[in-house]
Amino acid sequence: MPERPERRVALVTGAASGIGAAMVREMSGRGWTTAGLDLSPAPDADHSVGVDVSDPAQVGAAVRRIERELGPIGAALCAAGHYAIVPVSDIAWPEWRRMLRVHLGGVVNVCRAVTPGMVERRDGAVVAVTSELAIGGGDAEAHYAAAKGAVIGFVRSLAAELGPSGVRVNAVAPGPTDTPLLPPDSSWRKASYLQTLPAGRLTSPAEVALTAAYLVEDGTFCAGEILSPNAGAVI
Repeated sequence: MPERPERRVALVTGAASGIGAAMVREMSGRGWTTAGLDLSPAPDADHSVGVDVSDPAQVGAAVRRIERELGPIGAALCAAGHYAIVPVSDIAWPEWRRMLRVHLGGVVNVCRAVTPGMVERRDGAVVAVTSELAIGGGDAEAHYAAAKGAVIGFVRSLAAELGPSGVRVNAVAPGPTDTPLLPPDSSWRKASYLQTLPAGRLTSPAEVALTAAYLVEDGTFCAGEILSPNAGAVI
């Protein structure tokens, strides 16, 4: 096992709110130095960088800056994304492309920037946030589900490619989660839906972050795994 500095660096995208912010707090609590990438400031991160993750040049520049100022990135947690409920017939091509650029492109851009160093050090972990909708689909959520499904395919392929180099790539696929992305009037928040869940409630961002942290630190035998903290939404 390679020697590791006392405080390792974790990069988190979508770090300003929701699952990304919870990941920052979880990793900070475990002794990691956190670098948050988001269009908005990430107040909980030790180091916040304004970045559009769909832009590979911005991501590459941010990663170089972080590693120059904080040290090698030992973990990358990709949580940046957006959500919309739109019937397929009403989804314009620009929105299809935007959904793919942010969700799939954001993960690809981060991985292309951070994994060469991880491979060189033969140590590192990547965790991407996908969704249970990528597995089960959802009404009027086709572009979101398709983008998240593409993330699963990318994660499993990259895990096979980088595993022999000591770099682990995995994903978490949460169910409906209590974040600002889920509107107050969402059907996922209605009592009639919550009553169908064994847990009887939405997943919390902290629970998703805990699952991701397991894959980073303790899940050393996990590669290409998709762990789904979903309150029993998919059984």
